[in-house]
Amino acid sequence: MVSVTYTAAAYGADGFEVTVECTAKRGMPNFSIVGLPDAAIRESEKRIFTGSEQCGLTIPSADIMINLAPADKKKEGTAMELAILAAIYKACGYISAETEDMSFIGEISFSGDIRPVRGVLGMTIAAIQSGRTEIFVPFDNLREASVACREGVNIYGVVSISALVDHLSGIEPLKPASCNPYDRIEAYVSPDDLSQMKGQYRAKRAMITAAAGGHNILLIGPPGSGKSMLAKRLPTILPRMSYEEALETTKIWSCAGMLNEEIPFVLSRPFRSPHHSLSTAALVGGGKVPQPGEISLSHNGVLFLDEFPEFRKDALEALRQPIEDKQVTITRAAGRVTFPSSFMMVCAMNPCKCGYYGSRTGKCTCKPADIRAYLARISGPMLDRIDIQVEMPDLNFAELSDETPAESSASVREKVQAAREVSKSRFRQAGREDWASRSNALMETEELRRFCSLDEECRRVMEGVFTKTTLSARAYDRILRVARTLADLEAAERDDGDKEIEGVVGGPLKKRHLMEAAQMRALDRKYW
Repeated sequence: MVSVTYTAAAYGADGFEVTVECTAKRGMPNFSIVGLPDAAIRESEKRIFTGSEQCGLTIPSADIMINLAPADKKKEGTAMELAILAAIYKACGYISAETEDMSFIGEISFSGDIRPVRGVLGMTIAAIQSGRTEIFVPFDNLREASVACREGVNIYGVVSISALVDHLSGIEPLKPASCNPYDRIEAYVSPDDLSQMKGQYRAKRAMITAAAGGHNILLIGPPGSGKSMLAKRLPTILPRMSYEEALETTKIWSCAGMLNEEIPFVLSRPFRSPHHSLSTAALVGGGKVPQPGEISLSHNGVLFLDEFPEFRKDALEALRQPIEDKQVTITRAAGRVTFPSSFMMVCAMNPCKCGYYGSRTGKCTCKPADIRAYLARISGPMLDRIDIQVEMPDLNFAELSDETPAESSASVREKVQAAREVSKSRFRQAGREDWASRSNALMETEELRRFCSLDEECRRVMEGVFTKTTLSARAYDRILRVARTLADLEAAERDDGDKEIEGVVGGPLKKRHLMEAAQMRALDRKYW
């Protein structure tokens, strides 16, 4: 007789269902697992037998064989141990309950307790999508797994082997988790606020534009000009994540093992600020078993690269493809994994090694050749992928001592949200199925032609910009995208963003939009 239970295994940020088949025959004691298990799964025998014995449910001596299906797909991690144990118990007669609709996820300890595992959210979603309606997960992973709960599905937190057996036997049923806690979990409120920034009005304007359109931005200026301070306030003006965005981000963090009882669900947009000494694998992801890197951990949020030129050149060049494709594919001998990486990139840098080139208050000690070499660390193709480039000069005394209340992050966020709604209305009317997650920075060639068409006056402006600055085709398109965002911000402020003006939601591009967008692309010609 073959007993069957179900579980799930992690594959990148997602999961896939695994069928556990077990046979137990009389004979010499033996335990074997087939179906491409990794070393951790092959070691599960000791944990399963010892943990079961500690709970008073000794597994009889028998020839036990376990098959993990699909047999041609590599299985990694210890999350399948609970399902293997349940299959053995069914074969031995310890469990008589029907397990067709159940999925078991968890690692077993020597004491018989169920330990938490990584990637529970992705595995729970995979189990639900496979038709399982009762999911058993480690109790410490319950809040994380309950995010995927929906009507008709029960998710239980299991403390020990004994608790699972008592539930399946009807002795002491477990209480299922509450459905979808998304609306009941409060997002982290940052103490940082845009109103704390002194001066730097052009930089603030550029940052608001970047937030409204999802554009990458480069801040360049001497030390103390407020580059890091401004970058850290970007998440406070971004719209709150939707449930779908939060779920996708949480899956990645779950895969990386970064969730706990305090943070069971990622509601605030991630802000990742890696040190410039990190490796390429740490930035884009990698490892023998592919794990998400910083660009995936910042999915739907912000990746802040401070001291931009100090990063390894190979690491920066590895960013080019994920910036364009909004995902990164990592290929290893064990397989190929794709992680989402749709993030806003904010880069900050000094204009030279000492930091004071062009400063009004500090004296630059760098030689011209050293300045050129320092700036040359940022390649042209990388600069082309940064939509907005803005200079942040030293603050003067009048700006530092100004006590005039500045606009708060909450007020700016409303403007950003309104501008995003304008662009979403446009994408929705254009028939884009993914309109809810679209931003102006993601506009493709056909959408640029449709939504960023130029009249004769605008054509003359862009011809002059293109001729004088020798823009690349990519930089030209990015100016149009930024100009589209500026027009959306203007439409949102007029409170007519839901109306079609001259056939375009938010209104057509004007000369002022193109001129301002071009000015936000001027630094690559000034410094490079």
